[in-house]
Amino acid sequence: MKTIEAAQFKKQCLALLDRLDAEGLIVTKHGKPVARVIPYDQQCADLIGCLQHKIKVRGDILTTGRRWDADAYS
Repeated sequence: MKTIEAAQFKKQCLALLDRLDAEGLIVTKHGKPVARVIPYDQQCADLIGCLQHKIKVRGDILTTGRRWDADAYS
């Protein structure tokens, strides 16, 4: 498992998270491990339909609710 000093982790945090592998990363301070960063295991299939019966749509979501004549502005 890779290790990185806390100061370096702070500087490169977002880039390190983008490249995080399944093994993870150990963050150290003064040579002693203080944290382990591992990827969050989330299945894409879990997201599909997860809000079903939790959201109520009111009105027509495909319009602004205002009428306008496009030809009038040409």
